[in-house]
Amino acid sequence: MASEQQDEREIVPPAGERVHLPGPSYLPAVLALGASIAIIGVVISPVLLVIGGVVFLIALLRWVREARAEMAELPLDH
Repeated sequence: MASEQQDEREIVPPAGERVHLPGPSYLPAVLALGASIAIIGVVISPVLLVIGGVVFLIALLRWVREARAEMAELPLDH
């Protein structure tokens, strides 16, 4: 029993060495939607191609900006 508690304490990383996971985001789904619309637009209509491309680019830029903001919030000494 005591050894199990000791093992659990050893698994916890030190304060500065925690794993950072990105927060939840809807942008990957929007990016996929834009790509899908653009691909359908290649076959059906150039208007859909442009709409899908615009949605794709906007989602990509917002996702990159969001990721860069999250990275900037991380401590420098990790």
